[in-house]
Amino acid sequence: MRRLYPVHPAPDLPASPSAGPTGREAGTTGPLAPGTPGVPGTPGTPGTPGTPEDLGTLEGLAEAYAYPPGTDASAPWLRGNMVSSLDGAAHHAGHSRPLSCEADVRILGLLRALADVVVVGAGTIRTEGYGPLRARKAFAGRRAALGQTPAPAIAVVTSGCDLDFSSPLFTEALTPTVLLTGTAAPEARVRAAREAGAVVITAGEGTGVDPARAVRELARHGWGRLLTEGGPQLLGQFAGAGVLDELCLTIAPLVTSGDASRIMSGPGLDEPRRFSPASILEEDGFLFTRYVRNR
Repeated sequence: MRRLYPVHPAPDLPASPSAGPTGREAGTTGPLAPGTPGVPGTPGTPGTPGTPEDLGTLEGLAEAYAYPPGTDASAPWLRGNMVSSLDGAAHHAGHSRPLSCEADVRILGLLRALADVVVVGAGTIRTEGYGPLRARKAFAGRRAALGQTPAPAIAVVTSGCDLDFSSPLFTEALTPTVLLTGTAAPEARVRAAREAGAVVITAGEGTGVDPARAVRELARHGWGRLLTEGGPQLLGQFAGAGVLDELCLTIAPLVTSGDASRIMSGPGLDEPRRFSPASILEEDGFLFTRYVRNR
């Protein structure tokens, strides 16, 4: 895996302050320096990138994708992780797996291992066949030092709690599975979820879940390092509520055509919201991008 952005000048070839623009004509400049919002090395920007050599190790990748310093339940950080084809499809034949690759799976596992909780919509849980997340020996020391549980929890966003509570997601979870639901969730289903060992959190009025309230409630329960894997409707809701801090987007060198949804769906925003690039990595033609919301 190699880094495409930001580009680190070679130690014996310092960047010249007199160098002219390196972007398209005079409209853009070369790589942004630390001190620019959204650029690694800037306070408030997640992760401190390793050298290109570091990216070949799990430790180096973990540093490159680390949550911002100070992230905890008092200052939560929500990052999204999605994959897209070149023509904007979030899935092929109903699943994201055909758009993925070995490196994408590796980064997906890494992002999960860094998180306190992984937030997923109930539809995505069913479609993708989610099971419980496992403890990974390589991350045991890091998680213990940060006061995290051995494995991240999965938090399912659901209005009706219509899930199979006899599935491994509930019966084999090392960290109890969480349900984020509304006040109108059927009492019998809520009771069944709790009997199965799930933690049920009310995060909305009526049948819906308020995305901003969901973040607050997760933080209130002690989870500050948040990761959402969608699907598109849930990710769109987080973005619309202004609580999506970071987007990790894998761009696959594939085209699908068809009518697959984009990585976000739902009502459009009044005004487009700006995110700044934090890093771009590449392997086998796949681009692994990270964008941070402008403050």
